[in-house]
Amino acid sequence: MEHEMRAEYEEGVEPGPDAEVKNWHMVRRDGIKAMCGRMLSESAATQPADRWGEPEGEPFCFLCGAVYLREVP
Repeated sequence: MEHEMRAEYEEGVEPGPDAEVKNWHMVRRDGIKAMCGRMLSESAATQPADRWGEPEGEPFCFLCGAVYLREVP
């Protein structure tokens, strides 16, 4: 299964190139439901799953990380 990271923003903040990311979550490819169960915006920024654990992927949802580690080989 393929994954990607999707941004979560503070309440009331619209997704966009200048919007500050509150947390990065892991979703199954092209999904909007994070692995922790949080629903994310379809227009939220995304980045490849291989940025998980790198500075570009911080801050990251710890619950998504735990579920992701159990799912990837």
